[in-house]
Amino acid sequence: MGSIKTSRHEITLSGTEDAFWTSLSATQLEEGIDLIHIRMVAEEPASPPAFTLFWTHPIVDIHAYWRTAGDHDKSLPPEWIKGFMSKVTSQAPVCSLHSFSGRNRLTFAFSDALRATEIRVGVHEETAMLHCSIKLFLEPSPPLKVYEATLRLDTRDIPYYESLEQVQQWWAAQPGYQPARVPETARLPMYSTWYSFHQGLVASQIEEQCRLAKALGCEAVIVDDGWQTTSNERGYAYTGDWQVASEKIPDMRAHVAKVHQLGMKYILWYSVPFVGKHSKAWSNFAGKTLEVIDRLGAGVLDPRFPEVREYIIATYERALRDWDLDGFKLDFVDSFNFRKQEYVQGQDYLSVPEAVDRLLADIIERLRKIKPDIMVEFRQTYIGPLMRKYGNMFRAGDCPNDALTNRERTLDIRLLCGSTAAHSDMLMWHRDEPVESAALQIVNILFAVPQISLLLNALPEQHLEMARFWLSFWREHRDVLLDGKLMPLHPEAMYPLVIATTPTKRIAVTYADTVINPGSDLPADFIIVNGTLGKGVVLEFTENTGTWQLEIRDCRGQVFSTGQVLLGKGLHRIDVPPVGAATLHRS
Repeated sequence: MGSIKTSRHEITLSGTEDAFWTSLSATQLEEGIDLIHIRMVAEEPASPPAFTLFWTHPIVDIHAYWRTAGDHDKSLPPEWIKGFMSKVTSQAPVCSLHSFSGRNRLTFAFSDALRATEIRVGVHEETAMLHCSIKLFLEPSPPLKVYEATLRLDTRDIPYYESLEQVQQWWAAQPGYQPARVPETARLPMYSTWYSFHQGLVASQIEEQCRLAKALGCEAVIVDDGWQTTSNERGYAYTGDWQVASEKIPDMRAHVAKVHQLGMKYILWYSVPFVGKHSKAWSNFAGKTLEVIDRLGAGVLDPRFPEVREYIIATYERALRDWDLDGFKLDFVDSFNFRKQEYVQGQDYLSVPEAVDRLLADIIERLRKIKPDIMVEFRQTYIGPLMRKYGNMFRAGDCPNDALTNRERTLDIRLLCGSTAAHSDMLMWHRDEPVESAALQIVNILFAVPQISLLLNALPEQHLEMARFWLSFWREHRDVLLDGKLMPLHPEAMYPLVIATTPTKRIAVTYADTVINPGSDLPADFIIVNGTLGKGVVLEFTENTGTWQLEIRDCRGQVFSTGQVLLGKGLHRIDVPPVGAATLHRS
């Protein structure tokens, strides 16, 4: 047991055992930012106990609770609610507590994103204080002599999104956390086969969809699950051998070459940890699995065995060389779970998280030696700071046909992913949707890289016009949408207004019937997107901004009106059609 005080908090460390000597120290980086350093030392290697860092914080002007595991729920939980788990392949050890005005009141993050950690925040009812804790070594850990980590506490009165941006910069600067380089194609729209085909893949049909997708503005295809099996039952009993189902794709290299001839890159799906009961590899890795998941018909390979890691990596190297792939969609890496402390002869790692780190780091390093611009996609929730080292694309978790969730998840990713390309979940909608309603699927993910997954030849022409316009809009303005300063407002209300800006251009997208305050010092170009099915948007200016040239387009890109408008201080209504856009250029 030990404790240390800062100007705002007293942090207590509990749960340590006699085998470890522990110490806490504090450093103030600047007013409002404190670093709490934890150091544990044992004379001889020993398995560390679960220990807890605990502190309290007054609930003063705190109304919402942002974390990577929050999804729709940004509410303050009572203290008796269980926290969320963060580890190398799931979530991130960070929380932001903020006001209704979006001001940071307490953002805290932990330096160790490798090991399983429980992050907990809860309201103490008797005192109106937040009880905050970080519990480490929840999973059995191999013996160690020294453990060090840092808790970062930020109470500055700044926008919550700036505090989170600085957390991702802090992580990226840590040894062993340097993010992977992002190829240009990873930042461009893509076509995915998952929602449009599921496992029912046919090479010629994929090629036809690629031809149509290229015309819309897509630069790569992600061929998902199904290429490796003739079974379309969605299970994983046939994973592990990773040989092409010739009934679906008779000649994989020729198929990839045809897609390349269309001007598109080719990314292929793999389930990293699974070895299916019906695969040839099943018997080869008997006794080398972490667990068997009967409902999936597969086991989870144990990466602590060097031959397991080598088999996985060599499989990807061979595919890259033999088929001339451009990237990999690596799935289910969060399934490497360590449920009991059990070591077997032949393992060169005792720690599962450390073995996973070695596996994923070696994958991208060895693939880069073959193709320096290799793309690697990971899916939410494996979007933590260490995952940025292993991949360069983070995709929102599955939310088919759910524009609101897609918006929320892509923005949650954007707040922490830095330069790593944030991708939407694949866009899909019913062909009988009104075109404005279908357009909401794209407009809700404008601040991420679009992935689409529809049978494009089955869409009505109006839908194709709409998709062509919005993907063109996205490409024209991605310098702001992806690279501008991002300001997602009101996360507790699913980000109803999002603004991004550069010195020369500002874009505001409203997703609710709300007044848009575009801020001061407007650049020469200002674009407003009406992300609702209502007619018109309302802006409030705090100063006279002068005369602007105005062009308004509907959701299909057709010009609705043009003219000149004087935007003085106060409220102004602009008649932007449902899911349309208004472009203002200063005269």
